[in-house]
Amino acid sequence: MTPRPAERLCYAVGAALVLSGLAHLVVFAVDGGPWEGPVSWRKPVTFGLSFGLTLMAITWVTSYLRMGARVRNVLLVVFAADCVLEVGGITHQAWRRVPSHLNMETAFDSRVSMSLAVGGGVLVVLLSAFAVVSFRRRPEGPAGMALAGRSGFAVLIVALVSGAAMIARGVVLTRTGHQEAAYHSTAPLKPLHGVSLHAILVLPALAWLMSRTGWRDGTKEKAMLGAVCCYTAAVTGAGVWALMTY
Repeated sequence: MTPRPAERLCYAVGAALVLSGLAHLVVFAVDGGPWEGPVSWRKPVTFGLSFGLTLMAITWVTSYLRMGARVRNVLLVVFAADCVLEVGGITHQAWRRVPSHLNMETAFDSRVSMSLAVGGGVLVVLLSAFAVVSFRRRPEGPAGMALAGRSGFAVLIVALVSGAAMIARGVVLTRTGHQEAAYHSTAPLKPLHGVSLHAILVLPALAWLMSRTGWRDGTKEKAMLGAVCCYTAAVTGAGVWALMTY
């Protein structure tokens, strides 16, 4: 199927964000500095790669959803714009050598931090809308794709909730005068957030790979169920670790 203009735009933006992340990996190799912490080249690298891959994955996976093309195109374009806002704000602050999230040190930093928080809220709304559509009407596609898509969106909700929890806890600490603690408060939830974020790419990609084999549909469905169980176990493990260290 030939990609529509909105899809081509989203794929192009996603690829640009991935390239931005890779470019900043080169910057890190040249400039050095810490990899961890609120001020490091890690953030433009990981956010560029994650947002780029997620944007392309969502663009592809939602092509299997049974929803109006016009509505989907609008949601995808807004999602792409929001991804650019998030990565752009994080990257800009990295070059300024100041924290991006939860940074209320100056009026400008506060505006950047709030724009990232608002952008995160938009992400929650958009991705939740796609998730609802996937469960209301069975997605199309090869054997295993419906389960992969629905499971990917369900796990993605975990990523959104954990991300919101990180922001909420950090804001509370910032508002109560514990700025430095706010920067480090997100550490326990980062593994859970990271693992659950990319299920929407990994599981559908596995379904697509199996569609290229000569396996029977029943075998593909069972293999996908096993993959979903394994991914769920990984997310559960990250969740347990988060609870133990939160």
